[in-house]
Amino acid sequence: MTFMKKLSHDENSQNRSTIETLHEVKKLPVTVLLDNIRSTYNVGSVFRTSDGVMIEKLILTGYTPHPPNKEILKTALGSTNSIVWECTKEPLHAIEQLKEQGYNICALELTAKPKMYYEVSANEFPLCLIIGNEITGVSQKLLDVCDFAIEIPQYGIKQSLNVAVAYGVAIFELRKIFDLNTASSSF
Repeated sequence: MTFMKKLSHDENSQNRSTIETLHEVKKLPVTVLLDNIRSTYNVGSVFRTSDGVMIEKLILTGYTPHPPNKEILKTALGSTNSIVWECTKEPLHAIEQLKEQGYNICALELTAKPKMYYEVSANEFPLCLIIGNEITGVSQKLLDVCDFAIEIPQYGIKQSLNVAVAYGVAIFELRKIFDLNTASSSF
């Protein structure tokens, strides 16, 4: 009988990138825009998850808190150093620049014309994924400039997930889609 052995922190670290080797990691061609996120813990969690899939960049907009906030740093566990990020009050200017660079703009939001989060295709990368406020979601002014929206189906009585959890579900699926479709090509 074979037993599964849990890796120690040191053993696990041997298989991970370092700040010095991050330039060698194949980045997911996704920039994530956080708009008016209230919770420092959600922001820290988004940083940590973003490191897990190695996105290109985080853009923190509106009143979204940003490092060096103590709660963000505590939750992010060092990922504020491994993820490229910037802050700006106005999200529309950042979106306009991304569109000029050829990014498709996508909201993680419940809309009248959604596609499921697992239906994104490889030709829709590079992508800007917009994550909105915990209560009000992605604002209509940002939805108006989106190319499409994705949603995560809900099967219980609640109609949504915590914003950081929803981001985790969606971004790992986007990484899977990208990796499966670019394994044999140079994206």
